[in-house]
Amino acid sequence: MFTGIVTDIGEIVALTAVAQGQLHRMRIACRYDQASIADGASIACSGVCLTVVGSGVADGRTWFEVDAAAETLAMTTARHWRGGTKLNLERALKIGDELGGHIVAGHADGVASMVARDDLPDMARFELRTTRELARFIAAKGSVTLDGVSLTVNTVDDVKFSVLIIPHTLSVTTLGGWRAGGEVNLEVDLMARYAARLSEMK
Repeated sequence: MFTGIVTDIGEIVALTAVAQGQLHRMRIACRYDQASIADGASIACSGVCLTVVGSGVADGRTWFEVDAAAETLAMTTARHWRGGTKLNLERALKIGDELGGHIVAGHADGVASMVARDDLPDMARFELRTTRELARFIAAKGSVTLDGVSLTVNTVDDVKFSVLIIPHTLSVTTLGGWRAGGEVNLEVDLMARYAARLSEMK
């Protein structure tokens, strides 16, 4: 489990396609203490929960390696990740940690496409489009996770929705680099999903 509060921005420094391209092993450089990263640990990488399969230190930087399997490559933006790609990172939630965002599973439901970016005096407004299947879980003033960042939905219009991003978030995550035409990983609110499922069972 995660909270959608990014604690570092990582960078892919090596990527190898194995198993006929159905598995990508990625080495990600970060600022975490290498001694605190255990094999088998979960780290959310731009909203995708991945399992650490190795870690170390090179050129003064900590790195860890993860594998992205076929389902992850098909469902998320991981299929577009390359050397130099920057990723929002978050370590798994520990008992006693502050729940600063909302409950995030790290299981991206799909991708949302960036329709427009409007830079305002004190923040930026992004309009995104998703599928009709996922749009039904998105509500104004509700929570959504985009590229691993917990955000509050501003407006909803059919399959489009918008979010407002404050300067701090723009500076400490990859959101500052978002542009129209791009894609981001989307995880809908778990509570909305369960509420919809319960209503279907009536």
